Parts: sequence; structure tokens; C-alpha cells
Amino acid sequence: MMKNIGWYAPLVALLVVGCLAFCFSESKSSPKGIAPDINMVSPKGKKLKLSKLRGKMVLIDFWASWCGPCRKEMPNVVEAYHKYRKKKFKQGKGFTVFSVSLDRENDAWKQAIKSENMVWKYHGIDEGNAISNLYGVNSIPSAFLIDGTGEIIAKGNDLRGINLHITLDKYLAE
Repeated sequence: MMKNIGWYAPLVALLVVGCLAFCFSESKSSPKGIAPDINMVSPKGKKLKLSKLRGKMVLIDFWASWCGPCRKEMPNVVEAYHKYRKKKFKQGKGFTVFSVSLDRENDAWKQAIKSENMVWKYHGIDEGNAISNLYGVNSIPSAFLIDGTGEIIAKGNDLRGINLHITLDKYLAE
């Protein structure tokens, strides 16, 4: 009886690993559709609305001051902002970042914005996780690229590290 069970264990383990890999892998299909609107308040109390940025390429960046991988990625986002903010794209003129923080501590959030040189105007806290839930964000850092028409054109790993620059280059006007 024990000999028969011996070959089941590796098969079951393989199935479990395969299922976990599938469940936690990122979808490679191109996201489609208009980005849900976001309404937030900036650190200075100004109302921010994603839809007011139509006509620009926008990186929606979900992050937090306490998130190590987010902080590690931030210099890349800052570099992309400076490199592309005045560029012309196929579907938009200019590029900006719309930062959605999952912080609960305003002081830590504001200090991170300053220390990471996040000089763009669009920063807000996701009160009650309503925005991250709307976008299906279940881990951070997480990002979505919106073109000038408001359509989601890229997300996830396509927007991290050098891939952010490669993706933005792909949408530059010729």
C-alpha cells in the first residue's frame, strides 16, 4: 500500500505548486477600458480628480511610505517623470504621476513624498482602500498607465524598473 502512495505525493505537490503559480501570476493580457475616476485630497487639501488629467499620459502609482519595494522603485518613477513629463505621445501630450498612497499616517506619507523627491502635484491617500479596491490592487507597488483618452494601456510589471521606460517609449509620438 505504501508503494502506491509514493508516486502520488510528487504529483500532488506539482499540482499544488502549479495552481498557486497560476493563481498568483499576473495577467499578461492587455488591460482594456477607461480607467475608473479617482477623487482624492492632496497633502495641501486640494481636491484631485484623475479625469481632469485627460489629454496626458498618467501613471497611477499605488504605494506607501512603509513599503520597502515601493520606496526602492520610487527613484525610477521620479526619473521617468522628469524624462517624459514634456514629451508628446500618440494619445496624449505630457506625462505625470498620480500617486495613491495606502498610508494611514499623514506625517510619514508627507515626509516620504519630500524625501523621495516626488515633485509631481498629484498625491493622495486611499481612505478606506476604496480606490485600491476599485482597481483590484491586492499588493503594492502596483501601477496602471492611462493614455490621453483615459484608457488603461498597461499595468503591473510592464511599469516597473526599466520596463516603465520601455513601455512609455512604445507610446511616444513619432
